[in-house]
Amino acid sequence: MIKILLIDDEPLACDLLEEYLQDYNDVELVGRCHDGFAGLKAISELKPDLVVLDIQMPKITGFEMLELLDEPPAIIFATAFDEYALKAFESNAVDYLLKPFGKERFSKALDKFCQSSESMQKPVQQMMESPDFKPSPNRVVLKDGSKIRIIPIQEIVRLEADDDYVKICTTSGNFMKKKTLTHFENTLSSEFFVRVHRSHLLNITHVTRIDPYEKNSHVALLKDGNKIPVSRSGFQLLRKIWNV
Repeated sequence: MIKILLIDDEPLACDLLEEYLQDYNDVELVGRCHDGFAGLKAISELKPDLVVLDIQMPKITGFEMLELLDEPPAIIFATAFDEYALKAFESNAVDYLLKPFGKERFSKALDKFCQSSESMQKPVQQMMESPDFKPSPNRVVLKDGSKIRIIPIQEIVRLEADDDYVKICTTSGNFMKKKTLTHFENTLSSEFFVRVHRSHLLNITHVTRIDPYEKNSHVALLKDGNKIPVSRSGFQLLRKIWNV
C-alpha cells in the first residue's frame, strides 16, 4: 500500500486529487494539509511514501518546507506557477504538474512513481543541492530546536562554513543550517552577499571598513565588532562592487 499525503493551500485542489485517488486500490490517502508547517508535522508523523506538493503556500513555500526535512519523501509538484517548471525540478522530482491538470495527467505522474518508487528519494535530495534550487532570495528558513525561524536577509550579518553546516550570524543571534556555503552564495543576492573567503560570506551592508592584515590579505571590520578574514580574491570582489 502506497501512503500519499496532499499538501496544498487550496482545499478544492485537495478535493480533486482525493477524487482522482479513489481509482487506486493500492493507494492510501493518509492526510491533507494546507500549509508548509502542517505539512512538516504530517510528514514526520505519517511517514508518507509520496507527497503531492504545492509550491506557493502561506507561511513557508513548498521548497522551504523541503529544506527543513532531513529525509524528504518522493515528491510530485503541483502548482499554478509555471515559472518554477525548470528542468532541474522535472528531472529530480517524480513529476511536475502544472495546474489545472486533469485525471489522465495525474494518473501518468502516479504511475511513474509506482514504477520507480525505490529510486525517488535520492533525486529530491539532489534537487535541493542543485544550484538552480533557490527557495527564496529574500529570507532563510531553518529549524531552531523545535521552532522554525524565518530570517529576512537584511538581518543576516554573515555566514560561516562549519563542517557540514553553515553558521548563520544574524542581528538577533546565531543559527545552524545543514547546507554548504556555496548553496547560500548561489541563493542569496550577490548585490549584498559576497564570498570574501572560502569560509565566509558577508552581508556588505554590515561592513564598516576593510583593513590590511598580512601579505595579500585583509580583514573586514563589521558593525558588531567582529573581524572576518578577506582573501585576495575576496578583496578584489569588494573593490569591484564598491568601485574603488
